[in-house]
Amino acid sequence: MKTSIEWTDSTWNPVTGCTKISAGCRHCYAERMSRRLHAMGHPRYANGFEVTLHEDVLDLPLHWTKPRMIFVNSMSDLFHRDVPLHFIRRVFDTMRESPQHIFQVLTKRAERLARIADKLEWSPNIWAGVTVEARSYVSRIDSLRQVPAAVRFVSLEPLLEPIRRLPLNGIQWVIVGGESGPGARPIRPEWVRSVCAHCLAAGTPFFFKQWGGVNKKRNGRELDGETWDQYPKAGLQALQSRTTVSLKPLLARVPA
Repeated sequence: MKTSIEWTDSTWNPVTGCTKISAGCRHCYAERMSRRLHAMGHPRYANGFEVTLHEDVLDLPLHWTKPRMIFVNSMSDLFHRDVPLHFIRRVFDTMRESPQHIFQVLTKRAERLARIADKLEWSPNIWAGVTVEARSYVSRIDSLRQVPAAVRFVSLEPLLEPIRRLPLNGIQWVIVGGESGPGARPIRPEWVRSVCAHCLAAGTPFFFKQWGGVNKKRNGRELDGETWDQYPKAGLQALQSRTTVSLKPLLARVPA
């Protein structure tokens, strides 16, 4: 389905529900939305925020013909311990069979991702990312580097404190964002500027998603008067070179 998440086009949720694992989970938007949908009687959220597998939507991206970026499991975590390996493999089957799309798989469970990465079949259109919301979780990047994804990315959202040492070797993309919604914890401009400068020095594409806050639209997403919408150009071009499907709608996101 279409989404307002700035760095992607659509979301695909063959799994819903999750459990909290680190500081960034405190005000989980997916949990809040799941409970709301459960109260409204939505059939996919009959279990509330308990981990639930939805086999009937496993093939959904196969029916989307226009190339798009797809955030996998925006309402869960594909590498949650309650998602069996055989189901994860079926998700990967669909992603490989949909070369017209780019699939962005983001997890906080970097250790499991690294542990089972060699048991999965990776294709160039499957991007792997980890969330690093504070210094305590920078080690997730080390796990991510063990994954044979064409593009490895890091999401610093919600960025909860300054991260002065961000190891970017082997990382092709960085996303930064502030927390939004009720109880949102603040993000400071100097934290964002520091990450941006680090990315520029490393030649790593930088995407600033939002300042966040209770009213994220009012706070906007400009950093010092500039909007940062960089994507991993090399990853997009490499993918185009390996498929006969035209990826012009995706390649248009990056400068020539």
